[in-house]
Amino acid sequence: MRIENSFIPANGVGETTERELWAQGSTDWDCFETSLVGPKTADNIESFIETARRRLDAGDAAYFDEVFPSSERWRLYENFRDEACFFDIETTGLNQEYNKVTTVSYHHAGETTTLVRGDDLTADAVQAAVDDASLLVSFNGLRFDQPFLETSFGIDVDCPHLDLMYPCKTLDLSGGLKTIEREIGLERDRPDISGQDAVRLWKEHEAGVDGALETLISYNREDAVNLKTLAETVTDRLHDRVFERARQRSVD
Repeated sequence: MRIENSFIPANGVGETTERELWAQGSTDWDCFETSLVGPKTADNIESFIETARRRLDAGDAAYFDEVFPSSERWRLYENFRDEACFFDIETTGLNQEYNKVTTVSYHHAGETTTLVRGDDLTADAVQAAVDDASLLVSFNGLRFDQPFLETSFGIDVDCPHLDLMYPCKTLDLSGGLKTIEREIGLERDRPDISGQDAVRLWKEHEAGVDGALETLISYNREDAVNLKTLAETVTDRLHDRVFERARQRSVD
């Protein structure tokens, strides 16, 4: 589902009105029919479309992040997927005030980069990775990864952020990332490693255990890369549930 299919950011348009528009054949901005709603709502929708076209042409993901309800943020993905940055962090614990970030992996434009504490994991490097993206994609990143990075490095992450944990819940995909991956049929090279193992691996690395850091990096990178497949799966399923189901009413 693309942003151009959406009317819900317009004043006076809720979920019911939007789905009725789709069902009556107004499935995108180009085919919006003003007679399907009241005059005031029609004016609001046309005003939104006019502004939204300009912002979309300018690649302004932040605008759509602001005007869409948070529960509908997943709709940004199709338009900004090529500029999306999938990211995941590993830490020494859960408390951002005194635990440390050990690795950060980014999957962007088909390339995966991992920053490592004590090497290239710096505030400037983290900020640069965020600034290069139009859309951040994570799992539980709004509550954990993003604030951890901001606290640890004193940076400001103001990029639109699609946290896949929430659309997963909408689809009744619950549990942690690994559980959901198994449920959608996504396999891992290292299926037995957990977040607790990541803490252990860092401690082993600090103690000089051969291979510990390499295993940790591999695990962290796989987290980031798999987020792309999860995003594709989740947005496709939501497209079918939200848009295609309503559109099919117009066909029927």
